[in-house]
Parts: sequence; C-alpha cells; structure tokens
Amino acid sequence: MQAEQDLLVSHWPKPLKSDGKVKVTIRTAQGHTVAVWVTYSRRQGPRRAGKRDAGVYAGLGLLGIDDRSTPALAAEVSLLAAMLGSLEEAQDVLAHRGVELDTKTVRLIAYRYAARARLEPQMESTAFEDSVAGRRVVISSDGGRIRLRENKRGPKTKKGRRRYTGAWREPKVLLVYVVDAEGKRAARFAPVIDATLKGPDAVFALLRTYLQRLSIAQADQGLFIADGAPWIGKRVPVLVQALGLAAAQVHALLDLYHAAQHLGQVAALRQDWSAQARSRWRNHQRRLLLQGQVEQVIAAVRDICRGRNSKAIRTHRDYFVKNQGRMVYAKLMAMQMPIGSGAIESTVRRVINLRLKGPSIFWCRASAEAVLLLRSYYKAGRWNLLKRMATSHLALLQT
Repeated sequence: MQAEQDLLVSHWPKPLKSDGKVKVTIRTAQGHTVAVWVTYSRRQGPRRAGKRDAGVYAGLGLLGIDDRSTPALAAEVSLLAAMLGSLEEAQDVLAHRGVELDTKTVRLIAYRYAARARLEPQMESTAFEDSVAGRRVVISSDGGRIRLRENKRGPKTKKGRRRYTGAWREPKVLLVYVVDAEGKRAARFAPVIDATLKGPDAVFALLRTYLQRLSIAQADQGLFIADGAPWIGKRVPVLVQALGLAAAQVHALLDLYHAAQHLGQVAALRQDWSAQARSRWRNHQRRLLLQGQVEQVIAAVRDICRGRNSKAIRTHRDYFVKNQGRMVYAKLMAMQMPIGSGAIESTVRRVINLRLKGPSIFWCRASAEAVLLLRSYYKAGRWNLLKRMATSHLALLQT
C-alpha cells in the first residue's frame, strides 16, 4: 500500500511532497467514526498564510475514500439524494439508520460523488457489461423544464443576501433502449439515461459516447425518434455520420403523436367548420400518415390555406414539408418498431419533473447537474455502473 501511494504521488501532474502523517476521522455507513493516520502530500513550496494548500491523501484515494466518507456511505447518501424528494428526506432516512449527517454534508457528499462520475476520462473508460450488438435500438432525446437560481447584479438585500432570478431553463435528456421482435422494450436490457443543462451539443456528445460504448455499429437496426425540435433534427445526421452507421442500418422518425397534434391545430384554425367536421378531417389525415401517404396530407393542408388563418396554416404545412422524410410510419410499423416517443416523455417526467420541478423550487446550475446525473442512473437501473465511475481512485484524486 505504501509503495502504491509513493508511485501515485510520483506520477502526480504537479510535484508533491510529503507533509507527514495527519489524523483524519472517517465516517462509515454504519454511523461510526474511525480515526486513522494517513500521509498528506501537498504542493512543494512554503505554506501560504490563510490559504489552503492543494494536497491529496493518496492512501485514502486508493481505498476509495473521499470527503472523509467510506465508499459505502458515499454511495448510500448519493442514492438517497437521487431517490427521495429532497436532501432533507435523505438526511431523515440516514438518521433513522443511525447515520447522523447534516444537510450540508449530505449535499457535499452527493454532489461530489456525481462530479467524480461525470469526469470525462471516467465516462470514456468505464465499460458497459452489455451491448446492443445484434439488437434493435431506439434512441431518443427531449427537453424538460426547471427553474435556475441566477444571481442578479446590484446591491444585496437588507439581510445581506444576493438577489436572484428564477429563470426557466431546459435540461436535455437522452434515452437509449432495446426493443424485441414485437417492438416492445426488452426487459433484460437496462436503458441508458442521462441529462444535462449544458445544451444540445453537450447532450449529443454524451449520446455519441454512450452509443460507442454500447457498440452501436454492430446493432441490427437503429431508430432515432423524437419530436420536431430543430435542435434534435439537425444533429441526428451528424451523429449518424460520426458513428459510421450505414444508411440501411438506421432510421429517423418524427413522433406520430406530435404530427397528429399539428393536424388537430390545423383543423382548429378552420373556424367555419363544425366540431364534427374538424374531427373527421383530422382522423382522416392521421390515417393517411399511418399509410405512408404524407404527400396527400401536405396537399390537404395546402388546399385549406385560405382565409384569415392562412398564415398560421402555412406554418403547419411547412412543418410537414420539412419533416416529410421522417414520417415513414408505415415502414416502421411493418418492421415492428415504435412510432411514438412516449418513452422519452415518461423519462423526462420521472427524471426531471418528479425530482427537480415544483412550486418555489430553484436550483443552482451545479446542483441541478449533479442531481440530474444521479437521478438518471438510478431510474435507468444502472446505479452499479455509476458507483464504479465515482469510486475509481483516479476519479477520487482528480477531484
């Protein structure tokens, strides 16, 4: 163990020197505290008065101990933070188990746990136990809504607090799952779920990493399904090219129910029609979509582009024209593949809405990123994978 510590310190990016042994108190998952003596290594040079030197407990890092908590305790705290509705609830459950931690400590442990798992080297080097080779894969992405606490410029309040805005922001969610020969989700393959607030490019970079690790190039069929959001549609072809997928191997589809929603909005704009006529027209056009007659649907919308709502109807017509190539519902139904994006809609609700969205709930960006990651892996059933990513000694020492 001592030899491994010395080797680790000698290969550290910046030179370190031993500062002698230090007594450190470690918290365990059983609620006990254990005092250990461990070597503390810090950067070379004189100590700076009033400032904390950047150093490392190499021995604790090799044992998977960070934030003075054992790996079992850190994993349990992070799991409860993801599973329950708030950090206070996690604190209460831990207290019932005999582990006394304040809310600030629970937050520190959980958020640093997520930060270690999110490190790029960990994301790229940790291998999945399963792959999608020879399987039929469905890939989807969508956005949710949460409110972020963003500081305002200017004077503080009378109590000395910073003023802030509660702006709505859109975290992006990705989902990868496998379907069987009948188009139903394969229960033996745990889906891949992740989410981030960093924008479309970041979520598609994550998606590319996950698909490469899942051996997407060896999949039987791949289906990218989503709503008509431009940030998704324009990035899917780039991702397909980057992954090296063959044209016959991958399909892109617009969610049928979003297309049907546009048909309903077109019918509603015809105020000279009765409610029965609107319903009949909408249902007929929906059947044409399912039969693969997209050109007829576009022609039908074009034929009613008149009157005072003609401009709004033309907007919906352009929607169908732009997405015509992604409305191959008859082909995908014949292949027993999904034609709706209900899976990603449900994922957004379970990952974001039930944990991060609510009345008077405002998040700091870093805190939201941490909970999004923990919650995604918990809901996907891949918590053990997250534990491997967060407890690697390389991840511990890089943070």
